[in-house]
Amino acid sequence: MGHLLPSETREAVFQAFPDSRNGFKAGMRLEGIDPLHPSMFCVLSVAEVIGFRLRLHIDGYSECYDFWVNADSPDIKPAGWCESTGHKLHPPKGYKPNEFNWEKYLESCNAQAAPKNLFRPQSSASSGSVFEVGMKLEAVDRKNPCLVCVASVADIVDQRFLVHFDNWDDTYDYWCDASSPYIHPVGWCQDNGRPLTAPQGEHQTLKHSYPPWCNSGRRSPHGFQTHMKLEAVDRRNPMLIRVATVTDTEDHRVKVHFDGWHEKFDFWVDSDLPDLHPMGWCSRTGHPLEPPPLSDSVTQGVCPTPGCRGIGHIKGAKYTGHHSAFGCPYSDMNMKKEVVLPDRLGGEKQITFVPVHFVQKTKRLCPDEEEEEEEDGKEDIMTDLCVCVFSERNMDSLQQALHQSVFLSAMSAHPSRDLPLCWEQHCKLLPGVAGVQASRVSHWTVEEVADFIHSLPGCEEQAKQFREEQIDGKAFLLLTQRDIVKIMSVKLGPALKIYNSILMFKHAEDKSDADT
Repeated sequence: MGHLLPSETREAVFQAFPDSRNGFKAGMRLEGIDPLHPSMFCVLSVAEVIGFRLRLHIDGYSECYDFWVNADSPDIKPAGWCESTGHKLHPPKGYKPNEFNWEKYLESCNAQAAPKNLFRPQSSASSGSVFEVGMKLEAVDRKNPCLVCVASVADIVDQRFLVHFDNWDDTYDYWCDASSPYIHPVGWCQDNGRPLTAPQGEHQTLKHSYPPWCNSGRRSPHGFQTHMKLEAVDRRNPMLIRVATVTDTEDHRVKVHFDGWHEKFDFWVDSDLPDLHPMGWCSRTGHPLEPPPLSDSVTQGVCPTPGCRGIGHIKGAKYTGHHSAFGCPYSDMNMKKEVVLPDRLGGEKQITFVPVHFVQKTKRLCPDEEEEEEEDGKEDIMTDLCVCVFSERNMDSLQQALHQSVFLSAMSAHPSRDLPLCWEQHCKLLPGVAGVQASRVSHWTVEEVADFIHSLPGCEEQAKQFREEQIDGKAFLLLTQRDIVKIMSVKLGPALKIYNSILMFKHAEDKSDADT
């Protein structure tokens, strides 16, 4: 039987009841940290207000990069904060940093800056901090928790500082305070018999370390116990808060289970995560609370996934709902793959759009681990396609040629590398695709993707399906053979043409980069 967290310790262990109302309004502008680039302060808009929570939009970029915070989050600051504290402000796309002016920008947007009194009061504690920018430390890589890496203090704001892993990009950075269990003084790994991951391509002697006593007190016990009830943000669908139960605990983490849901949706989080709330938090702040789904409840055709009411989308805040497994955050097809987005700053890099607690493995592998295959069930997909390719005898010449062409490239373990072998044949079969690069396709709207699918021979019906599924250019380029053939139930002929086109777009991009 579940029980409440004792009131005397409730405030100490997780997000307490706010002592003020949420005064933010949609359209207000502010500054804040990009959660996918924690070192960057950006120009933000309030896109949505629900209870004591805000959905924030990074001005000038797609809604798929929107994110949720509490109204008292330390990650958000009033307009002008960066200038007053000497931090670099990254302006909206199209603006040069040295040309951006808040007064002119607000006037051009016909918008209002969020009043300063709405933000968390700024602390002066950082002035007496023992930490300094540039200090070295040994820190846990929170995307790969079995790694302890060489790191530096990259920034200090109030009582928090930014941990940056030397010679790695800022997507691995994170903010913490001096009591964090993830940071250690130089020499900690050696003293505790743990391997230390050195910076890429370097073996350096660490100097100017922070004092080893500065976090010796460490974080006090969190107070969570198994079977305790709480209200927790759904990390797969962050617009929702669900009734939840603590099912396991560690020193600094808790395992959260959503009541009425399968245990495969359980997840571990840090005990001080601001997405964990006491019972009654939603009622007190005016936020809807998702009750446990009834075992005999019917989805009424909105979404085939048990328990899902069609709210939210795997691609984030850009879409508010879905009606199929393709867009469902809880469907089996989406549970088995990480949600990735093209880096909004450009380039070929893709960023995992799930919290670090969900990341099972990245390219920075833990010691003694072997890299797993990139696609589960790839062999099964290939076998299915092979059978279909050789069993359909009555195809017209175009279809038969396409089968052969795709077979040559798509059946390879590295289709993008082997694509040039049949590039000439690809271009003859689908001339409308030739020369179009993936970077251009990534900016296509849902309508443009549907129009393109409609232009492919024999794919008119599939165009309607792509439009209904709200697949834009970014999502289109991420489609795999399994998505098209098995999940979207597209017939083999049209599926091969569609997947073939995706390969061609990507190859055109690679070819262009090689030529330059």
